[in-house]
Amino acid sequence: MRKYIDCREVPSESGCTVAISADNETELLEAAVQHAVAVHHHPDTPELRTMIKQAIREGAPAA
Repeated sequence: MRKYIDCREVPSESGCTVAISADNETELLEAAVQHAVAVHHHPDTPELRTMIKQAIREGAPAA
């Protein structure tokens, strides 16, 4: 089943509306970490990766 993460579900000052999806969790995690580092200026830490893993959902993000 396809997996996704949606920035709209995470409170932020930027009001980011990006949603990322992939067929597997590893690919999705790497894309989401790259987004968090490049756009939201988070350091790539084990804590960030854990937080992102917890936000991964199955299916597709809402329109």
